[in-house]
Amino acid sequence: MSFSVIQLPWWGYVLVALVLTHITIVSVTVFLHRCQAHLALKLHPFLSHFFRFWLWLTTGIVTKEWVAVHRKHHATVESEDDPHSPQQTGINSVLWGGFFLYRRAVRLPGILETYGKGTPNDWLETHVYGKHHYSGLVILFALYVVLFGIVAGAAIWVIQMLWIPFWAAGVINGVGHFAGYRNFDLPDASRNIVPWGIIIGGEELHNNHHAYASSAQFSARKWEIDIGWWYVRLFSLLRLLNINRKIPVLEYRSEKRQCDFETARAFATNRFQVMSNYAREVVLDVLKDESRHATGESKKMIKNARRLLSAEEHQLSEKHRQQLRQFLASNKKLHQVYVMKEKLRGIAMKSSTSYENLRHSLDEWCQLAEQSGIDALMRFSMRLKSSVCV
Repeated sequence: MSFSVIQLPWWGYVLVALVLTHITIVSVTVFLHRCQAHLALKLHPFLSHFFRFWLWLTTGIVTKEWVAVHRKHHATVESEDDPHSPQQTGINSVLWGGFFLYRRAVRLPGILETYGKGTPNDWLETHVYGKHHYSGLVILFALYVVLFGIVAGAAIWVIQMLWIPFWAAGVINGVGHFAGYRNFDLPDASRNIVPWGIIIGGEELHNNHHAYASSAQFSARKWEIDIGWWYVRLFSLLRLLNINRKIPVLEYRSEKRQCDFETARAFATNRFQVMSNYAREVVLDVLKDESRHATGESKKMIKNARRLLSAEEHQLSEKHRQQLRQFLASNKKLHQVYVMKEKLRGIAMKSSTSYENLRHSLDEWCQLAEQSGIDALMRFSMRLKSSVCV
């Protein structure tokens, strides 16, 4: 048996490996992602330096490089310029080769200057973490061998070396844009892999993150778990960070009965939530109602139309577009619901306009909804007018 300072049973080494990799995951999601890439947090200098040191020691990641590649992903998502889109390069390319796609993106001309602004640029970053970013990995290997012996130490080191490249660069960037469920129907293909963001620190809630990229909180539903957000709350209680932004809450005030400034503000801030609510409260409600009154082939068509009605047309294949057109031509009520959905989506796409213009567009939409004679549309219009953002 090789010499080691610490000797543990086999399960002790497994536990040590899991704890150490977990600290790395927390460092990535809290420091690199939520703080540096999206400025959703402001960390205390002590906590910031700890995370920088730990990432240098366990991953060799250079903050500016990671942030630049991630920001470029958001700016060019699903396009040919996206550094790691499975829609462009295939799921296997990203899942198993995410690390290599990341390294290739780092070498792109101008990416660091364009997307890496505002990251740490002090003496440590310039002369140690950035200049000798692989030295930490060598030091860590030697430290593990001394502490745990050559076999256990090397095994723990290898697990740490593979954890981030596979789970973060591969699974999140790959599966997170390929399979899972969606709370928000976004123009990109982002998915929530599972509702329990534990293994990768909450990064599993990828669709939520793309809907509210500048939020420090990734969970959007009560039943979703974002363990990274738990750490953010803990560090906040310990006064080690300040939360700049989190997912805004959409509330309804029954006394509000007209589109006003608050309506426009709530819609602009929560446009993806509003569209998600429309799919659930209007499209699904009308589909269920139509299905109750349908029989035979018509009932089967209505059942198969749910996904087609909820998706954006550009996300559908030509075959599915043809099916959607045929279905809408055969059902006047659902055709009207679909047209109103597209009108509302058009307003959402222009949500950066002035609140006055947005209020006017929403007011016109609500008038059409209330004149439609469709109960679900009328109820949705009243809720939309009563909405506020808190």
